[in-house]
Amino acid sequence: MMITKKINRLEKADQQLSTFAEVVNGDQATRPVTADDTLRVGVDLGTSSIVLVVLDQNDEILYGAFEYAHAVRDGLVVNFLDSVRILGRLKQQAETVLGTTLTTACGAIPPGTGEGSAKIVANVIESVGLTCRAVVDEPTAAARFLRLKEGTVVDIGGGTTGISVFKRKKLVFVTDEATGGSHMTMVLAGHNHWTTDQAEQVKRDPSQELEVFATIRPVVEKMAAITKTATKGQPQEPVIVVGGAINFKDFIATFSKALGTAAVKPKFPQFVTPIGIAMYDCE
Repeated sequence: MMITKKINRLEKADQQLSTFAEVVNGDQATRPVTADDTLRVGVDLGTSSIVLVVLDQNDEILYGAFEYAHAVRDGLVVNFLDSVRILGRLKQQAETVLGTTLTTACGAIPPGTGEGSAKIVANVIESVGLTCRAVVDEPTAAARFLRLKEGTVVDIGGGTTGISVFKRKKLVFVTDEATGGSHMTMVLAGHNHWTTDQAEQVKRDPSQELEVFATIRPVVEKMAAITKTATKGQPQEPVIVVGGAINFKDFIATFSKALGTAAVKPKFPQFVTPIGIAMYDCE
C-alpha cells in the first residue's frame, strides 16, 4: 500500500510538473485569469536561475517563467541588484501574459541560513512591488508540493543539499549542507582545467552527460553521504530527491546506492520547490 501511494503521489506531481514545463517561458498561461481567481506566487532565488510561479487558489498551474542568473551562491543572495532586475523582468512578463497585477509572493531559503538570509529574500521580492507573505525552507516547500505526510525530501540545488524529514504529517527534522550543483561545476572545471562558465555549459549539454557524470560522481556520492549522516543511516521512506542539480540519468541510481536506501525523483525536479513555494502564498 505504501508503494502504491508513493507512486500515485508522484504521478499527480508529475502531471503538474509537466504542465509547468510546457508553459514556463512560453509566453502563455494555462487558462485566462478570471475575476474570481486568487493568485498565488512563488519566487525561487536559485544559484543558477530565478524562477517565478503563478498558481490559482486551488494550487493549479497558471504560469511560470525563469531566467538563468548568478545572483545567489550557496543559497545566499550575493548580488541584490541583479536579483531585483531579473525578478522585475519575470514579474512584468507574468503580468503581461496574465493580464493582471501580481501583488503578493512567497520566497524560500536553504534550511539554517538564518533570519538575515530570509530578510534579504523578502527585500528582493518587495523591491519589485510584491508583498512578501512568507519565506520558507526550500525542502519543506518541496514537501508541500509533493503533499508528503511521511518521508524524506532531499532538495539539491545549485549550492546546497537540504533535507527535510516528515513523520505523521509533521516536520521532525531539517538541515542543510553547502554541496550542490555549483560544486559539480567546480569539480568538472578543475578536472578539465576549464573556467567555471565553460564547465557549466558542458554540464548542461546532454550529449556529454556520460563523460560529465563520470567526473562528478563523487559529488553525488557526497550528497548521499550528507543525507545518510543527517538521517543517521535510516531515512524516513519514501526518499524523494528534487532540485535542478539532479538531471542526470545515473543520478538516482548512484545516490540510492551510496545512501543504502532506494530514492526516487519526479519529472522536472528543478520545478518542485518553486511550485511548493507558491503554495504558501495564501491567507
